[in-house]
Amino acid sequence: MRILLIEDDTTLGAAVRDQIAADGQSVDWVTRLDAASDAMAATSYDLILLDLMLPDGRGIGFLKGLRTRGDVTPVIILTALDQVSDRIDGLNAGADDYLVKPFDLSELSARIGSVARRYSGNPNPILTHGPLDIDLAARSVHRDGRHVPLTAREWALFEAFLARPGQLLSKAQLEEKLYAFDAEVESNTIEVHVSRLRKKLGSAIIETERGMGYRLGRP
Repeated sequence: MRILLIEDDTTLGAAVRDQIAADGQSVDWVTRLDAASDAMAATSYDLILLDLMLPDGRGIGFLKGLRTRGDVTPVIILTALDQVSDRIDGLNAGADDYLVKPFDLSELSARIGSVARRYSGNPNPILTHGPLDIDLAARSVHRDGRHVPLTAREWALFEAFLARPGQLLSKAQLEEKLYAFDAEVESNTIEVHVSRLRKKLGSAIIETERGMGYRLGRP
């Protein structure tokens, strides 16, 4: 997934950024709402992590503006505001989840996965694809009953295909899901990861449309 983190606390922001990156996801981190608007104008995000108290405004107003414009990007609020009324305001403004600081980073990862699954149309974390048994919550794959270890990047790439079964994804789209704005990406990075997934999960797991992109293979 490509995630936008809007958080002005540099210590927390760095910890959250590193956690998301360790999960194999792409994250762009900004500390102001105007920078967030610029980032959203430049790219499409799969999820937004939103602080409510920012130097140039309130996150609630930003969230309401998104929903008023018809933007349905999932939003998880991260805030120190812990009153029930604050949570109600956030959810009523259009947030999909609300996490009170301080929080455990593993819980944040779990909530990101849960919200992403709901938006994909399948909240069930357990999937079967041919000989593969996949646990999205545990981020694990078994092939013919045997566990197959995947790196964080391999998992993130595989998850991108699982979220869009049958859809052709270009190399640029996949790079956008896996890497942040300032990341240096080798020209053959996606090809290398696809090759490794095929070796681990089966040669037919990912199909290639030459010159166009890749899609999840049929079960």
